[in-house]
Amino acid sequence: MSSARVSQRISAIAESATLAVDAKAKALKAAGRPVIGFGAGEPDFPTPDYIVQAAIDAASQPKYHRYSPAGGLPELKKAIAEKTFRDSGYKADPSQVLVTNGGKQAVYNTFATLVDPGDEVIVPTPFWTTYPEAIRLAGGVPVEVFAGPEQDYLVTVEQLEAAVTDRTKILLFVSPSNPTGSVYSPEQVAEIGKWAAAKGLWVVTDEIYEHLTYDGVPFTSIATAAPELGDKVVILNGVAKTYAMTGWRVGWMIGPADVIKAATNLQSHATSNVSNIPQIAALAAVSGPLTAVDEMKVAFDRRRKAIVDGLNAIEGVECPTPKGAFYVYADVRALLGKEFPTANGTVRPETSAALAALILDEVEVAVVPGEAFGPSGFLRLSYALGDEDLATGVGRLQDFLGKAQ
Repeated sequence: MSSARVSQRISAIAESATLAVDAKAKALKAAGRPVIGFGAGEPDFPTPDYIVQAAIDAASQPKYHRYSPAGGLPELKKAIAEKTFRDSGYKADPSQVLVTNGGKQAVYNTFATLVDPGDEVIVPTPFWTTYPEAIRLAGGVPVEVFAGPEQDYLVTVEQLEAAVTDRTKILLFVSPSNPTGSVYSPEQVAEIGKWAAAKGLWVVTDEIYEHLTYDGVPFTSIATAAPELGDKVVILNGVAKTYAMTGWRVGWMIGPADVIKAATNLQSHATSNVSNIPQIAALAAVSGPLTAVDEMKVAFDRRRKAIVDGLNAIEGVECPTPKGAFYVYADVRALLGKEFPTANGTVRPETSAALAALILDEVEVAVVPGEAFGPSGFLRLSYALGDEDLATGVGRLQDFLGKAQ
């Protein structure tokens, strides 16, 4: 008889590092410490008024006080299908849409539905912290393919080819990327999609940052760039980043009817329907204009340039200019093993996790270490925070990291 109180499956899950850093920063702030948090990928803007008003109106309607279909309100599924065609040219029927509790449930549902024990999933690295955990929960094996700053954190077909085995079932594809902000060119997207189709692989593509690209760089959906994939593609998306709706918890997955039906069945036993009020808010968001994100992008672009310049001014830090999302991924490998003066003597961090902990303790700036996203030696900073906080935080990093010996 097993004496373990918690199952091996759940014990093996790592805590979300980004949420852990954000929670620690908020706790320190609540205790009166002047912490600057670069941890969470969360726009500092309020949700647009017309979206909030749609939710307020919905809350007074009794029909939204009741259960609704587990897969999502029919009018929202239709609007998501139309929005997808509008934004990326990908045609999907509303029956191919499943509305989920945030993008994370879409990720979990997808891998739980597609992956059998032992199936391998190629995960371009650096990766968002939740992907490998969702793959492992489904019994799958994440296979990391690392691209460093010298490649702008973009994997090549040659690297992917080297990672394929007879157990490979899925390629995960994310552009614009969390955590690096890198964006694949239309040509690269098409090449990777055609390669995956020729290998007979599924492609799971996370497009939640589709509207956040800079410098005239276009967003390209692999589902439309590589029609050869046919019905072996699942698109993940949500309203969180585009409309500053992280707390509303509405995401979705789009895929072939049989996969969506199976994933809906899973969700019917896990959570049932997403709360109706946020669904109506999401309906207002996806049916409405993109003015809100266009306004946010002006601020994000300004902050992007400021943070890249500020970090690259620090000796030992290399920070490529991201072309999308709202993150920078700084290479700090040259700082590891160096001595940093502290109130209690010098400290020599050997990993980016140790360096991130030191930065939080010494200068009260919260960043996420590379270990959360792949190899050690990197720091992810979100620039979706106020300009003043950003300038203060970067100034503290310059002062502290500049003292490395």
